[in-house]
Amino acid sequence: MRHFTQDILTVADELAEAYAEVFTAPPWQHRNKEKTRVAFRERLETDAHRPGFRAVLALSEHGEIDGFATGWTTLAPFRTDRAYAQVTRRLGAVRVDELLVGAFEVDELGVRRHARGTGLGRRLLSALTATVPDGRAWLLAWSQATDTLAFYRRIAWEEPAPLPGDETDIVVFLAPK
Repeated sequence: MRHFTQDILTVADELAEAYAEVFTAPPWQHRNKEKTRVAFRERLETDAHRPGFRAVLALSEHGEIDGFATGWTTLAPFRTDRAYAQVTRRLGAVRVDELLVGAFEVDELGVRRHARGTGLGRRLLSALTATVPDGRAWLLAWSQATDTLAFYRRIAWEEPAPLPGDETDIVVFLAPK
């Protein structure tokens, strides 16, 4: 495992390639690989400068990225771009402030197909969140990514119940206590 902060940008192109491979395979096969790669690469330029940003890469014996995890500290006010508005709708603003603001947000976790089933995802997630204050970490996942949801449930990440009648296509998970 190799740990990064803003120096992740030194391997941004390789990471973007790995990201695109992971997030254009099922269940995300509807995504265009090149557009996904470019969009992630551009987003990484900003994300690497967020407070508390860190990344962990798992490299093969040939130096290629087998898996990755990135995240940062969630600040107030809670964001409204990407899927964040759905998080607020699912949990409510009060619980977002209580559970997520000030906690470490796991933004991305991906393992290339050839490295799956080896425990690498669990090791990456553990390495990324091992030193978060008070063990407070969270992430969101797409409700149609059934293997991903099963993975988080299997490793005991907890799902706060959604507000009644406000289902979304994302699921929020909190790090086990």
